[in-house]
Amino acid sequence: MSRFRFPTGRLPDEALLSGLATGDPELAVTFVRRFQHTVFGVAVAVTGDPQLAEDIAQQTFERAWRHAQIYDARRGSVRTWLTAIAHNLAIDAVRSRQPEPVAPEDIEAILGVVSSETPEQHALADEASTRLRAAVAELPPEQGRALVMAGIYGMTAQQVADSEKIPLGTAKTRIRTAMGKLRTTLTSPKRGDHVK
Repeated sequence: MSRFRFPTGRLPDEALLSGLATGDPELAVTFVRRFQHTVFGVAVAVTGDPQLAEDIAQQTFERAWRHAQIYDARRGSVRTWLTAIAHNLAIDAVRSRQPEPVAPEDIEAILGVVSSETPEQHALADEASTRLRAAVAELPPEQGRALVMAGIYGMTAQQVADSEKIPLGTAKTRIRTAMGKLRTTLTSPKRGDHVK
């Protein structure tokens, strides 16, 4: 009877997903082959890391296998459902790789450094970086912290908000305002003339 079966490559996506849920190895292989490029493409686009994207693609198919029975065709195609799973997993992976929040006292120490003291630091500290440090030090402390967390430590506005225990909108405003003030300060030759 298996010789007269409908070719698995021609089965609709929903049928392959149902077969995946039953544990049929032939249908599972066909399902993965049909969607592997799409899933991997989404993961690479979000993470920018092919190695991590491979792991995310595998996790996507594992999650699809575990949750195949709850798929609802009325909410979108199998391809849309799978790409949403891959996208969410990739976003989670990128967020988990973000640096740990920095203690406010450490940020205060960074903001307080305007000139270097060691020969190595002095060699690296050119006029532009000295002006930048001075401009950041002139910001109100809450704006300076938000800017350093976002700009130097790569934290998202949400992570800044969580670290500072403030609303997300306030964190975004602090970062945006601080960047505007820096831009004004650094593009104005008169403001930078007094900085040594």
